[in-house]
Amino acid sequence: MNQVLIKGARLYGEGDPVDVLVNGGTIAEIGSVQAPEDAEVIDADGQVLLPGFVDLHTHLREPGREDTETIETGSAAAALGGYTAVFAMANTDPVADNAVIVEHVWRRGREVGLVDVHPVGAVTVGLKGERLAELGTMAKSAAGVRVFSDDGHCVHDPLIMRRALEYSTALDVVIAQHAEEPRLTVGAQAHEGEQASRLGYAGWPASAEESIVARDCLLAEHAGARLHVCHVSTSGTADVLRWAKDRGTRVSAEVTPHHLLLTDERLATYDPVNKVNPPLRTNADVEKLRAALAEGVIDCVATDHAPHAPQDKDCEWSAARPGMLGLQTALSVVAATMVETGLLDWRGVAKVMSERPAEIAGLPDQGRPIAVGEPANLALVDPGAQWTVRGAELASLAANTPYEGMRLPAVVTATLLRGRVTAREGKIC
Repeated sequence: MNQVLIKGARLYGEGDPVDVLVNGGTIAEIGSVQAPEDAEVIDADGQVLLPGFVDLHTHLREPGREDTETIETGSAAAALGGYTAVFAMANTDPVADNAVIVEHVWRRGREVGLVDVHPVGAVTVGLKGERLAELGTMAKSAAGVRVFSDDGHCVHDPLIMRRALEYSTALDVVIAQHAEEPRLTVGAQAHEGEQASRLGYAGWPASAEESIVARDCLLAEHAGARLHVCHVSTSGTADVLRWAKDRGTRVSAEVTPHHLLLTDERLATYDPVNKVNPPLRTNADVEKLRAALAEGVIDCVATDHAPHAPQDKDCEWSAARPGMLGLQTALSVVAATMVETGLLDWRGVAKVMSERPAEIAGLPDQGRPIAVGEPANLALVDPGAQWTVRGAELASLAANTPYEGMRLPAVVTATLLRGRVTAREGKIC
């Protein structure tokens, strides 16, 4: 039986270092532990031990764009970033709007075995927003789909969105919305503001996001349904979420690492690596999003990991595809924006990167406490280490990271999935 002994780890970064013995996929002992003869030993030397991270928003591009990412390479990036579960968005080719496609994604994830890959089912057929996809069939398939989203597109028709929310209650699933009123963003290239005006870019107004979030919170409230808001990017959306939660609406929300760190001032370089949807906003938005995450108004961090081929990024801004890599840099960005600023401690990081996303998605074996008898889905983090981001050195097939050359804090030194070491010291095991 596989045994791993993590020696001298600080659980959640708190208290004195302890040893953690993992046996057969679960945590067997915590304290001062003598290493079993056949155990793999990881010397933590006071590093922080956290529950393995859960990403509710990942683009693995398979099937259809295996030139940019595969389930294997995306899983490797996730494991190296401390993740033990990821949710693969439905905007593949063909679209994951039926049981055949979601089961393919699920099975490929199991074959690779580096993280638990949970397919996200499309809300509408072909992501076209015209008629509901086979939500029930996908939910009852071998993949057991629990989250549905047309991410990359907004379910903009209120009648279709209302029907999706109402139907979701019978299935006990979550509808995740890419909040963007399309009539307000026709031709949009950047956040509508001073930077876009100065550079000559068509603006993407904050109200395009906020109006959809407000509408959908009301629809979810009346349906008694669970709504999840993808990649929150504006201070106004945070205000809407606070209002909805105060009313008892069953709404949750995520923020991306890049929206916690980067602003639209990056647009001055004209580098399409900074093009993303929703766009980078202002410094005031960034500050408000950080505060909302710390307060719990925004529930969790999700990467929106979006790999792109060189030809889709190394071109003029208007022709470039939106999106950024995120799986291997997420923890470091959260450490820089939330931990080093004093907004979160490491237990707080565990909440927003593991516990809360697992709860939102209904994963009973992820985001669990670090305690005897619990599943050994774990991430070991060296909080004092730093590393320099190089896109070409990341595990993803793509290299479109906005953090190229940045020196970031905190390094994931080991990841365990059900007691098996999947990544250690920057290498896949």
